[in-house]
Amino acid sequence: MAIQAKGLEAPVEPDQRLRMYRDMLVARELSDRMFTLNRQGRAAFAITGQGHEAVQVAAAHAVRPGVDWILPYYRDVAMMIALGMKPRDILLGLFAKADDPNSGGRQMPCHWSWPEMRVVTRSSVIAANLPHAAGIAYASKLRGLDEVTLVSFGEGATSEGDFHESVNFAAIHQLPVVFLCENNGYAISESSEKQMAVKHVADRAKGYGIIGQTVDGNDLIAAHQTLSWGVGECRRGRGPVLIEAKTYRFSPHTSSDDDRRYRPREEVEEWAKRDPIDRFRTRLQGEGALTPDDDRALRDTVKREIAEAVAGAEAAPDCDPADTARYVYFEGDSAQQRGAG
Repeated sequence: MAIQAKGLEAPVEPDQRLRMYRDMLVARELSDRMFTLNRQGRAAFAITGQGHEAVQVAAAHAVRPGVDWILPYYRDVAMMIALGMKPRDILLGLFAKADDPNSGGRQMPCHWSWPEMRVVTRSSVIAANLPHAAGIAYASKLRGLDEVTLVSFGEGATSEGDFHESVNFAAIHQLPVVFLCENNGYAISESSEKQMAVKHVADRAKGYGIIGQTVDGNDLIAAHQTLSWGVGECRRGRGPVLIEAKTYRFSPHTSSDDDRRYRPREEVEEWAKRDPIDRFRTRLQGEGALTPDDDRALRDTVKREIAEAVAGAEAAPDCDPADTARYVYFEGDSAQQRGAG
């Protein structure tokens, strides 16, 4: 399998490497706490992406935040952290608080929306964000704008018609869109072998006449180089591209899932040896960029920050029941709705 585009490299400066490592630590600690809060009965539902951190951080560092369009999927906690969303903001969504910036407490947790950073809101329907991505990229091309759209999804989404229609449309019109598949091997409880006959999702790119790349999604630098290459191809008018990052989720599908029913513990333990955070820590320490003492101090700092974020979000005001139907039913005359009244 292709690890990265040959002859093209996206250098990552030392300071940026440390920021990327910190982003992964924050995302992992936050995700672990979200599951714990659910188990303690303090949050109704949690869906996270422990194990996906490297490819998600790599994607966030490959685009131009606030310029390019991002359509993440529900596991992309690390991507949102790397784009600049605060843990407290994510936790406000987990607790369904009134100040939740993603939906005002109206959506499931980790259903992102951040207009200022061009993060497009999503529904819970699998693959529904892909047609939106193709449409946004089409608009960017028609307007002659220097914008790239990146849309992420799990490999289960590639079994949906939305995936095929979106990639086909993007290929026909040569749209600047990066289709990023975070392939963790399971569509909830169904393994990849039960979903598709091809070995790699990226192999499907040939059927649309576009380039496909498969990368080790647990290798931060390889993922960053491949995604930077993909974004660059789109920005140069050579898109779209399909990038498949092979990774693994260490947690159940959601807090309501029992993954012991379909994943052998030996498999989980084997993948744990390829933990993207452990791998990148080893790399940084081997390069002399991070000492064990600095790492321990950083981890302690992250734990304190997440603990403070939990306390602040949990104490935030709840939604007002009187606002339950807001944004569902018509409110006032059309002139007032347009701001003309």
